[in-house]
Amino acid sequence: MKNIVVGIDFSQSSLNALKHALALSIKTRAGIHLIWVKTPSSTSDLAKGSAKTFSKKANEMLKNLIDDCKKEAPKSQIISVILEGRVCDVLVNYASNLDDAIIVMGTNGASRELFAGSNALKTVTKTTVPVYVVREGVPTHRDLIKILVPVDTSFETLQKMSVAIQFAKAFAAKITLLGIHSPILPEVKHTINVQLRNASSMCDNANIRYDVATINVNENPVKAVIDFARVNEFNLITVMKEEEEDYADFWLGITTRQLLSHAPVPLVVVPNVSYCSTSK
Repeated sequence: MKNIVVGIDFSQSSLNALKHALALSIKTRAGIHLIWVKTPSSTSDLAKGSAKTFSKKANEMLKNLIDDCKKEAPKSQIISVILEGRVCDVLVNYASNLDDAIIVMGTNGASRELFAGSNALKTVTKTTVPVYVVREGVPTHRDLIKILVPVDTSFETLQKMSVAIQFAKAFAAKITLLGIHSPILPEVKHTINVQLRNASSMCDNANIRYDVATINVNENPVKAVIDFARVNEFNLITVMKEEEEDYADFWLGITTRQLLSHAPVPLVVVPNVSYCSTSK
């Protein structure tokens, strides 16, 4: 992780996301890019008036914000950029031109806006880099000591391991590999066991502390994962982005959408490398 891209609009949600970005930067020494997007439909007081007035106010606020951030993370390199366009497109394009980047965004969580297409949801849908999404009000953990990695039967499920291991190394965290038996069938349990062995080998090779657990799920796998994370007090959940090919340009798998809406801790959504390479 070398670059952290943070969408900033000075809402409580985005400022909370920035706190999480600072925690990541302190541990990984990644540079932070504060991106403030002026949208065509903006109605904020800041965006009103001439372009010159807008730029002056925006730059002043961003400078003050960077000054505050440097007090907390004096060794972090922090820059600000003002761009114009659709928020999700701007963030996705900006991050795609950086080396080893991750996007950090806030969301209001369970709301009509999220399911209708919030900036966080749209960004997760379009990006080819991992996205760290945190719901408003979820506190910052300077030490992400417990990372949950759900493992299912999909071919691409282990792609997220490299990102989970990267976080685990940065924070000296322990990973829990959670096998999801859904549906509860012998062939599913066999596949999950194979996936867990492969994931365990990846942790061993990276010298990462880990343990393994499994759960039987009769109904909603998302609820089961969320409940497991809450009861066991995890600090981070790492998941793969689901793709539904018929609606890939504007939709996202139900599991990912529900996790974005209800996860009690920050969520890192990792794009499907195979899908991204074939859909370009």
